Amino acid sequence: MSPADEWSFPAAQPSRPETADDGVHEPVSAPPVSAPPVSAPPATPVSAPPAPPTFARPVSAPPVAAAPVSAPPAPVSAPPARPVSAPPVSAPPVSAPPVSAPPVSARPVSAPPVSAPPAPPVAAAPVSAPPAPAEPTFLAPVSAPPASMPPPDAAPVSEGPTSPAPMPSASVSAPPASTMPTSAPPAFAPPLSAPPVSAPPSCAPPVSAPPVPMSAPPASAVPGPRNGFGGDSAPVSAPPAAPPADTAPVVPRPSLADPGDPEQVLAAYRWRLDPVTLREELTAPDDLRAIRRRLTEKLGSANDNRARARLLSLRAVASRILGDLDDALADGRLALTYAEATGELRRTALAQARLAHVLRWRGNFAEADQLFAQANSVELPDRLRAALHEHAGRSCYDQGRLMEACEHFEQALNLRGAGDAELLHRVRVALDAVSVRATADGFGPYPRSRDEVLDRDRPPVPDRDGPLWGYTGQDGDMVIPARYAEAQPFHDGLAWVRRPDTDRWSLINLLGTTVIPPSYRAAHPFSDGLAWVVGEGGWTAIDATGTVQVPPNFAEVRPFRRGLAAVRREGWGAVDRTGRIVVPTRYHGFVTELADGQQVDGFTDEGLAVVDVAGRRGVVDRTNTVLVPPTHPMLVIHPVAFLFSNDAGRWGALDRRGLPLIDPVHRDRDEVLEEIDRLLTDANPVL
Repeated sequence: MSPADEWSFPAAQPSRPETADDGVHEPVSAPPVSAPPVSAPPATPVSAPPAPPTFARPVSAPPVAAAPVSAPPAPVSAPPARPVSAPPVSAPPVSAPPVSAPPVSARPVSAPPVSAPPAPPVAAAPVSAPPAPAEPTFLAPVSAPPASMPPPDAAPVSEGPTSPAPMPSASVSAPPASTMPTSAPPAFAPPLSAPPVSAPPSCAPPVSAPPVPMSAPPASAVPGPRNGFGGDSAPVSAPPAAPPADTAPVVPRPSLADPGDPEQVLAAYRWRLDPVTLREELTAPDDLRAIRRRLTEKLGSANDNRARARLLSLRAVASRILGDLDDALADGRLALTYAEATGELRRTALAQARLAHVLRWRGNFAEADQLFAQANSVELPDRLRAALHEHAGRSCYDQGRLMEACEHFEQALNLRGAGDAELLHRVRVALDAVSVRATADGFGPYPRSRDEVLDRDRPPVPDRDGPLWGYTGQDGDMVIPARYAEAQPFHDGLAWVRRPDTDRWSLINLLGTTVIPPSYRAAHPFSDGLAWVVGEGGWTAIDATGTVQVPPNFAEVRPFRRGLAAVRREGWGAVDRTGRIVVPTRYHGFVTELADGQQVDGFTDEGLAVVDVAGRRGVVDRTNTVLVPPTHPMLVIHPVAFLFSNDAGRWGALDRRGLPLIDPVHRDRDEVLEEIDRLLTDANPVL
């Protein structure tokens, strides 16, 4: 299976690169650990910048002491032009007038000085030391934020000449900011009003060397979208300034000219929306054509339905943005055919959404809206569902259905608004466009129901008239006369009814015409084109013509869902549409439940079922693969994991292979859901 085929976590399998199919990056679920000091090459000691005291956020790992340097320290002629980042210090805020610090020895210490008696100020003098290396030597990164951080406007330090600045009156010694990189987001602390302090003088004689200037951080140190906070776990040299609440999130925009894997390039790229058409803006068509060529090359070696579906639908995305809508339509339809052949819910939903987006650009709105509605299942991850609602809203915007567009945007925000800054920005752009258009042309027609979007005629519903049952239409009029002792709702355009003069059920169509005469002592509604009935034997499955598809052999049955039905003989198992036993009948029951509390009869649309053995629950799939052995008191299905409880009533999670993901230490499901959301990094499906 391709790495893009499933959502996974590092606790269960090795990390993998971001792919265009799901856009998920490997999070870090291990607890933070302290990094031991490592020896560093000689470098010029850097005096601590003038910075106000800060309040520190508690961390789970102790601060790491800077490694000793082999060159003697020297007096500093001037601090950098702007404050620089520094590791945590234990000195309390200073409220008294500034005082000078006494000289300190060249021997390294593991903690900064706490207080200093008065001492005469030392005149600034040039510093000297061997040239510092171009790249600083870092200690091993840690998984926790530093104990204290500089003000938001602090800038990083790099080597090179700079103009000297006046020396403040006193300071506190601290190692350079680069000694302690982290892979977690920086915690900003507000500056206080205490006076600045400066670095103490050193006892070493002066030597000549250029002073240390200020410069911008390298591109790899700027926070980006790959790990949710910064680059690919690269050390950060200074925290970025937080953007104002009313502006777009500031993230680096990877170039489409990246020669890497085309799927990863598309997954990493963040498109800008045209504020009028709400379509992606294309600024580098030649680069996107090169990506399409590389996708075609990968497609030549794809030898399974999953890979073909993924690559074809991504090539449809590239062709659509390039304006080659005929090619995009052909690729999109073929990709959906391959995706449906896999039977995988998420893969099919992605192919449907990408094809729907092509149809929207071609103006085929009815089919596009139907595909968006069909793709949006409650069993999908919230990220994908939010993206589907957002794109369905853009389709409604093109049609002038602005109220319906706003409903989709609202549902997208309800699913992911609090944790997805990019989605918030795109929806803000869309709502601005809706406001402008509504001012000029109004909000358009009222929103449609799902049945209306899918072009489903609402069937008549059973209704009593006196002692007998009939069916009434949408206007409340009786469309099928009340002549039945019992009547079931319509499913697949057919309904089972029983006349007062017989104990056998017959089948009628939407016009009330009898399709199958009274024949069965019991009958279940049609589902997936088949219905379970009881004639002279046990439960058997028939089609709409009455032809037997599954012979009578079962004591209890459940409706068919995506080609499978749960059945009971000596125990519970499952059969396919031909009657073949797919899951042996050895379980005590099917107790499938979704994380949102929804109960499922048998298998989910994704082909998963929760089985029960003597009160213990596990998970099997449609191929009879046991994903989770039945050992848990409680287990429910999450879109990317399995939630379970232990005998103590504590909740944890397993990944989709049944391997531990979150230890069972949480009081309820909601806490586990929050933890899963933290493990998954922000990503947007490529639609």
